[in-house]
Amino acid sequence: MARAVSSRRVAVFTIAAWIIALVIFFPILYTIITSFKSEAEAIQGFNLIPSGTVESYVEVQTQKDYFKPFMNSVILSVGSTILALLVAVPAAWSMAFSPTTRTKDILMWMLSTKMMPAVAVLVPIYLIFRDTGLLDTRIGLTAMLSLINLPIVIWMLYTYFREIPGEILEAARMDGASLWDEIIYVLTPMAVPGIASTMLLNIILAWNEAFWTIRLTTTNAAPLTAFIASFSSPQGLFWAKLSAASTLAIAPILIMGWFSQKQLVRGLTFGAVK
Repeated sequence: MARAVSSRRVAVFTIAAWIIALVIFFPILYTIITSFKSEAEAIQGFNLIPSGTVESYVEVQTQKDYFKPFMNSVILSVGSTILALLVAVPAAWSMAFSPTTRTKDILMWMLSTKMMPAVAVLVPIYLIFRDTGLLDTRIGLTAMLSLINLPIVIWMLYTYFREIPGEILEAARMDGASLWDEIIYVLTPMAVPGIASTMLLNIILAWNEAFWTIRLTTTNAAPLTAFIASFSSPQGLFWAKLSAASTLAIAPILIMGWFSQKQLVRGLTFGAVK
């Protein structure tokens, strides 16, 4: 029986949710507002009323080529996601349906790698990329992004796969399905919501990655995060142009998140209710 909830309580929680959402979204909103100001207006202080000028966008497009870093971001985020899934799906399958006494230890070890500061391994990673000719290349950065997000991808897929009854896979084996048939034709279609949400989350993480993309690229493979960083200089920060560049960088991922929010929520709650 569903618990009765008073209309007053619903109103309070709704207002609280809107306030929290506004607080979270406000920095993005203010960045967008600032992008429609001149540099003189941007440095004057806090002001929520833009002048409506687009001179910052014109200057950004004049000074830098937006299309090249945009395509680099698309290639790096999508490529690293596909590469991570190719490794994570079999790994999550083995841990979910053929666990050993070390499975939980391996999962915790993979998760612990995300707790290590990235700067701690910057020098050896940089030297490896330099000696192998991977600096400022899409291939090197795609591999790097897939590796740093791989623990999260495996953990999420492992959680989704655990919710799938093992009897279904056993029935497929009895019908003569091979290991790859089992993964591709039985397991993967059943876990589409979970895989889709994992893909979306990994694309967002790869798109927003700034530490490695700035330090391992210069021009050829530089994505939008490096594009934004290029508008800071020793002479100072140009807030209007920096805001315009940031708006251009976050707009694609905001649009993608808006249209895929139902699929994302469905995937993140996959298996929560039986």
